Amino acid sequence: MSGTMRANCLRLLRNSSTSCSSSGHRYFASAPAVQVEPGSIDSVQLTQSAPMLVQLAERQWGASATLPLSILPGSSKSSRIGVIRDAFTPFNAREYPLHTTIASLGEGQAAVHSAAAFNPQGIVVDEYVQDKANGVYRLTNVATDLLRLLQRENIKVCAVPDVAAASKQNSAKAMQRGARQCTNEVLMIAPTAFGFNDQTAQDNSFMHASREGGSTDAGSDITQHVLREFSGLYRELTESAGIQVNLFQHTLSHGTPDAVFPNNWFSTHPASETGQKSAMVLYPMKTKNRAAERREDIIACIQQRGYSNMFDMSSSEASNKYLEGTGALVPDRINGIVYVNLSERADERLAQQWADQLGYKDVVTFRTFDKRSKAVYHTNVMLCVGTDVAIVCADGVKDDKERQRLLSSLGSHQTVNALPDEAHSER
Repeated sequence: MSGTMRANCLRLLRNSSTSCSSSGHRYFASAPAVQVEPGSIDSVQLTQSAPMLVQLAERQWGASATLPLSILPGSSKSSRIGVIRDAFTPFNAREYPLHTTIASLGEGQAAVHSAAAFNPQGIVVDEYVQDKANGVYRLTNVATDLLRLLQRENIKVCAVPDVAAASKQNSAKAMQRGARQCTNEVLMIAPTAFGFNDQTAQDNSFMHASREGGSTDAGSDITQHVLREFSGLYRELTESAGIQVNLFQHTLSHGTPDAVFPNNWFSTHPASETGQKSAMVLYPMKTKNRAAERREDIIACIQQRGYSNMFDMSSSEASNKYLEGTGALVPDRINGIVYVNLSERADERLAQQWADQLGYKDVVTFRTFDKRSKAVYHTNVMLCVGTDVAIVCADGVKDDKERQRLLSSLGSHQTVNALPDEAHSER
């Protein structure tokens, strides 16, 4: 923009006619009034204090100075209203109906179509307040971003692909229950002493020894390569995704070549998930060098974050019974279902104890085999359960009844079936 054009724009803004009411609201007097047929709108009220959102039957090309009080249907006379406009839809295209863009999920909660949630500049709201003395709604704010308005009004937003069916979707259930399937904070251990683990390789058919050496060769080129990959992942999580990462490291003297996978020896569960107190679970590990990953310094830090209630299952190691954390368990935290691929590292009885302790209503068990007919050792290499989407290697579950029950239990998700050779290895 040239200096002259910028100066003219600033002069235009300064000279525009505005006025303030005795209540302190800023009114726009320069915009024309609009004539609206009573009842020719679609509306949604998200909270008692927030403006009622409305969409006029005829597409608007900008804000109006005033709107008649009769704009609202029936006896509804909200003191504040917001007129929805799709600011970046071509002039000859129809706007998306309000009821497909946003809907109430209860007081202070709203389902917003994913397209609007992830491209918020397209949906704007012209805000009005009631002027009873003159029998109109007067304009106070022009083209407020929809998501910013909702944030300002303390309305929680759930982005969904289908607003009409939002109440049946897991993302909406999660909001209403206060439970979450995904997190914005994780604990990670940098693979600073990473190496091949001879002990876990006994039942992990995905592992292959390096030509450079065994588990003690933690200073190898492979370790350096893994650290470069890990640092890239760390940057993506923290800088791109905005995830808070609680980062630890390990050294060769710890004797824990697989320390990069801490989810196998502990997990955390907030009160919204358990229905009781927040809890931390410690798990029984099959091999000695994986059991050695349990570190008192890490446990103390987690307890300090509000997880002082401990469910310690590690004593089962003495009985040769194992349940290796969220490698062996894949929980659906929203629906209270846990999935378990039974193996040497996932004992069915321990899985049921875990579910009973944390208030889960169902344990879905099965057995999975790779394309060489070898048993898969961990559940999370063949199943991922997100909020609304699940990825499963169902063809690896050879028993028809087990496979049918697994897929049926995933019914509330959009399910993607991966091929057996697309499963990736954990340790």
